[in-house]
Amino acid sequence: MLITGEKQRLAGNAALQRSIRHRFPYIDPLHHLQVELVRRYRAGQADEKVQRGIHISINGIAAGLRNTG
Repeated sequence: MLITGEKQRLAGNAALQRSIRHRFPYIDPLHHLQVELVRRYRAGQADEKVQRGIHISINGIAAGLRNTG
């Protein structure tokens, strides 16, 4: 990486690197859902369901990152 000079992210912290890598399969679907909902919101479909979905996806991703490892 440009700043650290390492070839991999978190090369100096194998435990954290492994923990984050194991989280991705569980939170990736939420990332994809969030991108679609934000796309709809920006396209003008800013109804209550879309806004609520965005908020729920944000909370879900935050919870997934906080509660693993």
